[in-house]
Amino acid sequence: MYKLIRPILFLFSPETIHHSIVNLLRISKFIPFCSSIIRGLFKRKTTNLEREVFGIRFSNPLGFAAGFDKNAEIVNQLADFGYSFIEVGTVTPQPQPGNPKPRCFRLPENKAIINRMGFNSKGVDYMLRKLAKFKRRKGVVIGGNIGKNTVTANDEAPADYTYSFVKLYSYVDYFTVNISCPNVTDLCKLQNKDSIEAILTPLMGHRKTQEVYKPILVKLSPDLTLDQVDEQLDAAIALGIDGVVAVNTTTSREDIDPQKAEKVGSGGLSGAPLTKRALEMVSYISQKTESKLPIVGVGGIMTEDDAVNMLKAGASLIQLYTGFIYQGPSFVKRINKRLIREL
Repeated sequence: MYKLIRPILFLFSPETIHHSIVNLLRISKFIPFCSSIIRGLFKRKTTNLEREVFGIRFSNPLGFAAGFDKNAEIVNQLADFGYSFIEVGTVTPQPQPGNPKPRCFRLPENKAIINRMGFNSKGVDYMLRKLAKFKRRKGVVIGGNIGKNTVTANDEAPADYTYSFVKLYSYVDYFTVNISCPNVTDLCKLQNKDSIEAILTPLMGHRKTQEVYKPILVKLSPDLTLDQVDEQLDAAIALGIDGVVAVNTTTSREDIDPQKAEKVGSGGLSGAPLTKRALEMVSYISQKTESKLPIVGVGGIMTEDDAVNMLKAGASLIQLYTGFIYQGPSFVKRINKRLIREL
């Protein structure tokens, strides 16, 4: 069914369709039995896929990656499709519009998306109000993906991350520190030992003052060299990091038509062209840490095989985004069905 609808959806800009879907899902909670119908169609019992990762129980290994529910407006509605965890954000301390439009582009021939959204966010206080007043579905895990405001200089970035971390601490189950998005000016320059220590140290310090322990993860770039991966992992592990998210979008345009890439311009690439690199990164991190550090595998999961391969490469959990755009809402159900057979 979705394959018939997708060509019509793709006639409109990605951002237009995104806002339409978010608004439709926001409205759906007021429609009698709508949520029950969606759960009946798409959610699958996955008792034998349950797992505990960094101290949290997940009903299955599939989550929705950050970037779709940027402001924590449709957590329950996304969970109705069968995701066990939803990562909201990336959220910034203060509201910001992100980069100028157009800033998101589909490449259907490559099953890919290029975006340069630039942390468009309604701000952490808006997210806080949303999370404070809704009752989440039973068993749904929420991750908070935090970043810095674009106007914040890198040497002041730790204060931005700490601000959102403290605000959201009581409302999410784990945190992802996003220092690898290629669409925010100079953000990737934070990917070094000194910056990681400066950002993570106050977060770890605040966590020690709290009664409830919340895991902290770092999201890594696929564009890092192995030496850079080693440096980031060593620094983060020394500080007590609980896991990593691998990987973010890439600035690489390998296998993309040069004319098409030039026409679209800058931005992070996601989708099928990222599959190989994401698997390589997850496998390398798993081997380097002797499978002791939990990995959330994300990037290029476009088929059921990709999901299986990501878990076999060493991921404890996986996240979807671009695969959802191209495969439709039944994708998570199909993956879980495959995982039940495979794993």
